[in-house]
Amino acid sequence: MLLLLLLLLSFGPSFQNQAQLEEDPDHETAPRRIPRQVKTILTKENKPYIQELSIKTTIISRYAFTAVYCSMLNRHAAAAEGTFQFRIPTGAFISNFTMIIGGRVYQSEVRPKEKMGKLGNGKSKSRKLSDQSSEPEVFRTVANIPGRNQAVFLLMYEELLQRRLGSYEHITSLRPLQLVSRLSLDVTVVDHVPIVDLEVLPLQNGKRTAKPEVPITTAVKNEKNVWRITFSPSIIQQAQISTSGIMGDFVICYDVQRDAGIGDVQVLNGHFVHYFAPKDLPAVPKNVVFVIDTSASMMGKKMRQTKDALFTILKDLRSADHFNFISFSNKIKVWQPNHLVPVTPLTIRDAKKFIYTLIPNGGTNIDGAIQAGSSLLRGYLSDPATAGPNSVSLIIFLTDGRPTIGETESAFILGSTRSAVGEKFCIFTIGIGNDVDYRLLERMSLENCGMMRRISEEADASAMLKGFYNEIGTPLLSDIRINYTENSVSYVTQNLFTNYFNGSEIVVAGKLADHSAESLHVQVTATNNDRVITLETDVPLRRLQIETQKHVKAATAAVEAGARGLGSWVTQKLGTSVAENFTERVLGFLSVKDGLRSRLRSHTSRDREKHTQETTNLSLTYHFLTPLTKMVVEQPQVLADGTMATAADEAAAPTNELLADTDDEQPQKLDQKLAGQISSLSNKIEKVERRPVKKSITISKTSADGDPHFVVEFPLNNLTVCFNINGEPGDVLRLVSDHKYSGVTVNGKLTGAPAPPGSHKQQRTYFSSILVVVDHPRRAYIEVTPKKVILDGRDRLVLPCHTTVAVDSGALSVAISASSNVTVTVGGNISFVILLHQYKNPALYQKDHLGFYIANSTGLSHNCHGLLGQFLHEEVGVEQRPAHRDDPPSVFLEVKDRSVPVVPKSRRINGGKQNVDCWFARHNAEKLIDGRYEDYVASHMFDTEAWPVGTRNT
Repeated sequence: MLLLLLLLLSFGPSFQNQAQLEEDPDHETAPRRIPRQVKTILTKENKPYIQELSIKTTIISRYAFTAVYCSMLNRHAAAAEGTFQFRIPTGAFISNFTMIIGGRVYQSEVRPKEKMGKLGNGKSKSRKLSDQSSEPEVFRTVANIPGRNQAVFLLMYEELLQRRLGSYEHITSLRPLQLVSRLSLDVTVVDHVPIVDLEVLPLQNGKRTAKPEVPITTAVKNEKNVWRITFSPSIIQQAQISTSGIMGDFVICYDVQRDAGIGDVQVLNGHFVHYFAPKDLPAVPKNVVFVIDTSASMMGKKMRQTKDALFTILKDLRSADHFNFISFSNKIKVWQPNHLVPVTPLTIRDAKKFIYTLIPNGGTNIDGAIQAGSSLLRGYLSDPATAGPNSVSLIIFLTDGRPTIGETESAFILGSTRSAVGEKFCIFTIGIGNDVDYRLLERMSLENCGMMRRISEEADASAMLKGFYNEIGTPLLSDIRINYTENSVSYVTQNLFTNYFNGSEIVVAGKLADHSAESLHVQVTATNNDRVITLETDVPLRRLQIETQKHVKAATAAVEAGARGLGSWVTQKLGTSVAENFTERVLGFLSVKDGLRSRLRSHTSRDREKHTQETTNLSLTYHFLTPLTKMVVEQPQVLADGTMATAADEAAAPTNELLADTDDEQPQKLDQKLAGQISSLSNKIEKVERRPVKKSITISKTSADGDPHFVVEFPLNNLTVCFNINGEPGDVLRLVSDHKYSGVTVNGKLTGAPAPPGSHKQQRTYFSSILVVVDHPRRAYIEVTPKKVILDGRDRLVLPCHTTVAVDSGALSVAISASSNVTVTVGGNISFVILLHQYKNPALYQKDHLGFYIANSTGLSHNCHGLLGQFLHEEVGVEQRPAHRDDPPSVFLEVKDRSVPVVPKSRRINGGKQNVDCWFARHNAEKLIDGRYEDYVASHMFDTEAWPVGTRNT
């Protein structure tokens, strides 16, 4: 929920605007005069338009938190579909998605990815939202918005900026696909070292620059190393850039001052981040083989741009380098067979001739090309007379297609590539266009110490190829190892690196084993040209902690300054959530990235499964949407008449969830389709109050838990009675019914599971969902499942059960003790405790379920009913009657003028922590309860009908 608060803090003024909209749906906040020609553009299609798009980014020591707020208004009388989409950087992880529909907040939940058939109980409807796409980074949501109503979408993602060619680059996509009434971009950059060379580039739009100057209205301010960049073009200025709403990418570049030596270290709350980017080192000679695809699909622009880039790259080769070229299609052509040539004017001239004569033709023999390139490098490196002892060797492999000639199986190609490379050099792969097996290229580079770069169909391939070569064209170090004091750190991310290239940066994050330690010894060893370099120092942890806290405070102040009008409490929450945990977020981000790479490099199913499980757990811990997780968002229901369904309608209907996930073979992508009526926001989020959770709770004996086993305590009589209910999966049981008086109803839904081996039963039933409905002073409800809690009070919140949090929402309040229990309080004199029974590795007959306990029933009326509620104000007695012949004496329970035969029994409650002696009523509580079992089966979870008078047994 802190991520949700971050979104709300960032866009505080927007929620005030929504309050104005509630009073008059046709009212536009901050009205402005729109010229006639722009109105024509806006109204030429009968569809909703984006009323506001606000993007706010906070970059703390190169780690960026980006929050996107979009409000969409349908000004027409009829319902219409509105589309919100946003491009996510390929290397970023989405960490939150929230939508506000019909005055309710629908918050996303990240879950482990699994087969679709394993989801739900067979009654749910779900949909996979990410299929193969030519634009894998696009998040897309389509919503059906009722006439004169509004939809709100909130999106958040995180990324660690990578240093390339001597600078960090932060890109924000500005492609709303329409002109926007209020468009704003706000980027705050804070670092612990001075920021230098900050520059805003012209808007970038694919293959060309949209405008040759800095975007209009851009403002850059700097105060005490806190930089703030804003961009807020009016609707007229947007139309001057593009009438289609595709302005391009807003790009900010900057670098930081760095000293020679060990690098910079940030320390905060027991976590550290180490940035290592040495400078003023001589370049290491390189041995490079360029392997270029010349199949028929490279015909035209691709081949022209590739040749243009190669001509430029030839000029950048250094005199100490050695190189060669291989072209491949149906046939493999080697420019200089059997050897690499030195860089001389003559070899450069001949190489240009070879490149000029390349003609696309035939198929794609990827395996043959890799084998030929590997053979060339192996032969060159095996001769001590030609290969330098400390040179860096690499293959640069470029293709625009999948293997069609020779070996076409990816597994075989990867295996033969590993054997051919033999850890003697690295492979860097480049994929151009949409018909590339990017998974194959990525694994090929990861398994052989390289990296992969993708170039989209519409991009300027020549410029991107030159840029990629410039990144890896100047190696400075090889075999880099970064070590920390033994036993001082309990965990570190990747700390061994094959190469370090000029203009880049190595980042290592870790967790300190001893928070009170005074210093941390850091040692870096690496090879440069013809010598081994060793750098080491003692890092003063306490001083760095203080310095880090100072710049975190500056970041917090910057965030709070940009969050106007939300109140001090929410502002405080937002500021701290952004800044105070950034070192741990960096650790989580890098750990997930390491895990995904290790998983791709796995050669056995056992290793792959191990890395999959570890990385999945990390993704869930940090709420990251990764290739191993999916994002689930509850889908609002729409009635047949097109209006928004009420809470009761939604509960009565089958569960319908929307899934968003990523695909193993592509970077992160989302394509959501939300079918739902959107109405104006009627509740303000800041009204929700959060407070610390009390971990100690009171568990009463009056409960329904397990199979389910019911226990009722009669304190006045010092007696405890118990009974079983053998219901059917799917039944909704009335546990507490006091709707007409206190306004409280509690219903529980049963789910089934196979009985354990040796049991006399065929199946067992458990509570899979508990619903508490309140009608006084206003309608609200809380629904609890083993995984989440849905609170619909002043607003609608979805809280995961693995967190510890308390929320007060007026008539109802809820306190979650992580993975243990949920306490629901109504007013000050009614409270229920719901135990969470969860299994880490459940057997077939084990199923996550709930236990229900009445902790305080003072506020429930004497007319309260239900399987448990009917006994709350009753008195009972026990009578022992003489035995007949050899039978033992019979014991009867006297309750409500009825005599119920009972036997002594023992029950374990409170998760097995407490043993209760009770009088057990057999036969589904016959005669003990009013009426029959069937009288307690509700039609749906929101059924609040009163007890049917006249069906009592006597």
